[in-house]
Amino acid sequence: MRALLQTGFGSPGRVALQEVPQPVPGPDDLLVRVHAAGLNAADRFLLRGEPFAIRALAGGLRKPKPGFVVGRALAGRVEAVGSDVRDFVPGDEILAESTSAIGELAVVPSSRAARKPVGVTFAQAAALPIAGATALAGVRRVSGGQRLLVTGASGGVGTFAVQLAVDKGAAVTAICSGRNAAMVRKLGAERIIDYEKTSAADLAATSQRYDVILDLAGNYPVSALRRVLAPGGVLLLSAGTGGRWLGPARRMLKGLITGGRQVRPLTVSPDPAALAVLAGMVATGRIRPVIDDIYRFDEAPAALDRIDRGWVSGKIIVEVAG
Repeated sequence: MRALLQTGFGSPGRVALQEVPQPVPGPDDLLVRVHAAGLNAADRFLLRGEPFAIRALAGGLRKPKPGFVVGRALAGRVEAVGSDVRDFVPGDEILAESTSAIGELAVVPSSRAARKPVGVTFAQAAALPIAGATALAGVRRVSGGQRLLVTGASGGVGTFAVQLAVDKGAAVTAICSGRNAAMVRKLGAERIIDYEKTSAADLAATSQRYDVILDLAGNYPVSALRRVLAPGGVLLLSAGTGGRWLGPARRMLKGLITGGRQVRPLTVSPDPAALAVLAGMVATGRIRPVIDDIYRFDEAPAALDRIDRGWVSGKIIVEVAG
């Protein structure tokens, strides 16, 4: 079988489609024929090997372990199940957050898989793990009538967060570039702030106050974001810069120390129940994945290069089995 292997840390030139042995599922695993894989910020961090702490996910500090396959979000069809699996059978269509996503076959722990509803495409389903799940966790503190501010609103997580908050009846202000304003407004945002024209001082000086701020971009200081929090509001940090060792964790740690109870990190673990909720919302039309582009399997290195260069609106998908 073929898979997208990463042989070093640095540029997209260190990935290539190669022949690898077919993976073997364990007793609690599923062997999945991958139809589509979604790329996420974690893939970019792993590609660069920065922050250094993320290299452990690739199995090596100097270079990835031999045979390291790129990708952590997939959708596909079950080919075989382990001896202890009871909830899935061959032929089931699933989505999951799991390693080795950009390959023709992947081993997925059955505890991480959710069923793909009929009517949801594999490309749509592959957009949900990580990005959709992060957005769902971010809006759990939001209720109807509250005001939410989302930075990075046009990105993979942000486009889901805007829709999920609107679905709950919240009033959403979205921070994004001017070129993405129309798209984000169509998702339901009531107000758009162009970060290219709005400085931190301008943001802090506004009279608007927010019950929840979901910081997905990290392009404004925590101090400026705290200034626009309503009394009793909460700032959820999910991004930022912080050097080669800690990356976004440095900014989050500083925010926790200086922000008190108003500042919280946004952390998410693989959750098939969350994926099932999201997939159901897509199936019923309550939300829709915003897909920037779909690349063929043989274009997978170019897809990773696109993620590395940034300026992506929504999600990048690799169609493995077309």
